[in-house]
Amino acid sequence: MTADLLLGNDPGVRVPEAAAMVYLHMPVDAALSMSDSGCELDGYGPIPAAVAREIMTNRDSTWRKVLCDPATGQPMDLGRTRRRPNAAIRELVRVRDRECVVPWCRRPARHCDLDHQREWATDNGPTSAANTAPRCRRHHRMKNAPGWITRYDPHHGTSSITTPGGTTYTGRRRRGCCASDVSLPYTASDGVAVGATLTS
Repeated sequence: MTADLLLGNDPGVRVPEAAAMVYLHMPVDAALSMSDSGCELDGYGPIPAAVAREIMTNRDSTWRKVLCDPATGQPMDLGRTRRRPNAAIRELVRVRDRECVVPWCRRPARHCDLDHQREWATDNGPTSAANTAPRCRRHHRMKNAPGWITRYDPHHGTSSITTPGGTTYTGRRRRGCCASDVSLPYTASDGVAVGATLTS
């Protein structure tokens, strides 16, 4: 009661909880307690399946299903023709890619711009999940700067960046519950693994 008075609350009145949105990536077999692997909290990393199931079963949790292609394990393309991605495409791309697609960048996709691979205006690129990728603001601007060449294949989760100096870096999306690929470090064009963060 003293704490309520000090905080300016009426004694005995419950303060409403603030809602927060987090993405929990969880394979269906882990949700059904058939497996204890593959659970990941977006922006944090792998978490124990028991913790993921606790979040999942919380009465205040909201579930959004992401249907994956059974042959590839990748989320399916919703295909749209307007310039700005709708909410479904934005969410699908953020769930699929999780981070900025530039090999050395780990900025969470929820804090990135959604960028057309083939430009909408100049290259007639469609607004679809297959042509959209998350890039942090810095790398979104860099993509169109003179001398930079970027490629991203959302189906395989591979990306490559060629700098104005001619060095090519490649990377692969981290493994997720929907992905069947494995996580590889990004590498320079000479095949040597690169582990340092690049800054300018």
